[in-house]
Amino acid sequence: MESVNITAENSNNIFVKLSQEKVESIQEVVIHNEKPKYKNKKENPAYAIMQEVWKRKRNNGLDKFDTYTYKEYEKIQFDANNLDSAFMKKKIFNKLDFIFDYADSTATANGKVALPIFLNEAIYENYGENKPSKRTKKLLIAQKTSGFQDNQIVTLTAKNLYRDINIYDNTLNYFDIGFPSPVGTDGFSTYDYNLIDTIDVRGEKAYQIRYQPKRTEVLAFQGYLYIDTDSYAVLGATLKSTQKININFINSVSTELEYDNPDDQTFLPKKFVTAIEMTPFSKKKTSKSIIARRSVDYSNYEFNKPLAASVFTRKKEEYEDNFADKDDAYWLKARPDSLSKSEQGVYDMLEKLQQTPKFNRIVKIYETLGSGYYNITKGIDLGPIFSIYGKNEVEGDRIRLGARTYFTRNDPWRVQFYTAYGFKDQQVKYGVEGKYMFNRVNRFTVGAGNRRDILQLGVQLTNDDGIMSRTFASSTVFARGENASLSSVNQTNVFTSIEPWKNFQIRLDGTMQSIKSANPDGFNLMYYRNSELRKTLNDSHLTFSLIARPGAKFSQTGVDRYEHGTLAPTIVLKYTRGIEGLFNADYNYNKLQFMFYKPVLIGSWGKTLINFEAGKNFDTVPLALQNIIPGNQSYGLAENTFAQLNYYEFVADTYTTLHLEHHFNGKILSFIPLIKKLKLREVAFIRGAYGTLSDASKNINVDRLKYSAPSDHVYFEYGFGIENIGFGNLRIFRVDFNWRGNYLDRPDISAFGVKAGFQVGF
Repeated sequence: MESVNITAENSNNIFVKLSQEKVESIQEVVIHNEKPKYKNKKENPAYAIMQEVWKRKRNNGLDKFDTYTYKEYEKIQFDANNLDSAFMKKKIFNKLDFIFDYADSTATANGKVALPIFLNEAIYENYGENKPSKRTKKLLIAQKTSGFQDNQIVTLTAKNLYRDINIYDNTLNYFDIGFPSPVGTDGFSTYDYNLIDTIDVRGEKAYQIRYQPKRTEVLAFQGYLYIDTDSYAVLGATLKSTQKININFINSVSTELEYDNPDDQTFLPKKFVTAIEMTPFSKKKTSKSIIARRSVDYSNYEFNKPLAASVFTRKKEEYEDNFADKDDAYWLKARPDSLSKSEQGVYDMLEKLQQTPKFNRIVKIYETLGSGYYNITKGIDLGPIFSIYGKNEVEGDRIRLGARTYFTRNDPWRVQFYTAYGFKDQQVKYGVEGKYMFNRVNRFTVGAGNRRDILQLGVQLTNDDGIMSRTFASSTVFARGENASLSSVNQTNVFTSIEPWKNFQIRLDGTMQSIKSANPDGFNLMYYRNSELRKTLNDSHLTFSLIARPGAKFSQTGVDRYEHGTLAPTIVLKYTRGIEGLFNADYNYNKLQFMFYKPVLIGSWGKTLINFEAGKNFDTVPLALQNIIPGNQSYGLAENTFAQLNYYEFVADTYTTLHLEHHFNGKILSFIPLIKKLKLREVAFIRGAYGTLSDASKNINVDRLKYSAPSDHVYFEYGFGIENIGFGNLRIFRVDFNWRGNYLDRPDISAFGVKAGFQVGF
């Protein structure tokens, strides 16, 4: 059964186009008028049914058994939608017009055509154990792809659009945004429910309940629930976004869910189909769009069968590029449903495109914009192109040119190099780093590098390791005040890292560096050592790091990986040991640092970003080795910095910082007339820092009276932001309004400031 919802926005001239097979099987057409009115929800028969659903809330059947296995078939397809003859005759398609031979004119209801442009099929075996310990394993055993060079990135990016959802949860995660579930216990606060009929669903009698949001401006769904009349189990559900969905690049999203219910207390996924219509600019229904469709079939469930411990270990073949390739005969047998004619043509069409020079040029432009690197010959890329120009007080205008080796997306080794020139200081800078990964399973890697450069060291607490990283503040084009507190750094680094367990990294760095002020007249890094005045600090240290990202998703298996955005936390613990005398190092010291970051969905109220950092220097060290509370004197947005704090304004032996930022997703602004039409979203944030600085750490510096810690009170900032600024579906601009909460009597401070920047995301 299919439904067409008629709203005030599309209530005129409704055309319904049926395929031949649907015409032959149609039994009835039912037209419903406006929803019935009830004085209160207790008069609504759907409420009584939903109460029984909540009372008998189901648990995922996989959690009930000691062990389980099942098979999963997944198909991801991208279609270019709403293509007309004028579009297909555009000049860009010269010598590429053969692709329209594969178009499907029956896929749309408006007479235009859809063109399948990407197809990926995969079969997985899933293993799980609940006792004695809880662990899971998802093994890719077969994959058929449509031939893009970076297919793995495309596929996992597509998968990242989708989340495995439990219809019984109160909040459903789409695009890392919370939607209220129509089966959730607080559903009646968001949705109106109406009992439509009692129908047959796969041989079971079911209540058909229609639901729709009370306010179309909120992020919510509309659709149908199918509830078993005896057990009150959810047999199926359809979820479709409203036409006013306020998510970047998304025109609509819909999901169809089917469940098996083996007993009165459990449910098992049977089939999920999700379709997402994406457009870069306009939300008009006639706009050219991409429809990303993912269908998953679950089958062959088996429970309480012994599983060998080796099932859950990582295996070398899982990380081979082509280990899951199978022939056509395998796929004919393995698919739960045969491919349509247009789907079958995708593989052939893309093979032809790969041999077309014009298509390869277009792909090259796309890859350059996406990665920031431009390929000049086999194995050599220039870039990153977005770092070519910068500016600061010491160097003036700065030009930076770089390159890297790049043969395939899964290279086990990589060499990167850059050189830079400042037109004010007339000095050449450079950096070079090489690394090699010996094992793809545990990612055992070694690397080394060296750089001589001008850096702003006062914008990060838990610093990124490695030579090639460079902070935004080192070459900010637009800034508040002077960015003169820059350091001249000559640094050599060697490291090794390993991932003994998935998403858990152990890293050891050895660093030798010399640090001095790049601007002696405006920024003093001089210090006393054994009563001797020194300008240049010599430092040698070892850093031992533990980095955990449970639940993180990566594509590619080479030395460089691409991390996809998720709600996974990041936890970092670092210990640094300075070694006096090693390569003429000046100090022994011990430093411990901790960082925790986690996005948290707060139901339909949005998402909170939590970032907590703490650290301690256990020994007396000069300013160049101290913990600097991160400031941001630029006019741009910068994560985990203090917008109204100057560079080096606060220095601490011991510190704690907390950043809380909540994205309401338009929950509040959608209530305000006229404003809600702009589809703006509100952000609220508060930031705090506390620290102490010993007298010994002050006195070791020549400018000892200049530096202090936020020890009298917790330094804090607060404010709000407006995001989703733009037009149509392209809303990537954000503006923040920041207030400084205290320490207002200090010189050259800014009590209020505005920051702006681009924020690409849903």
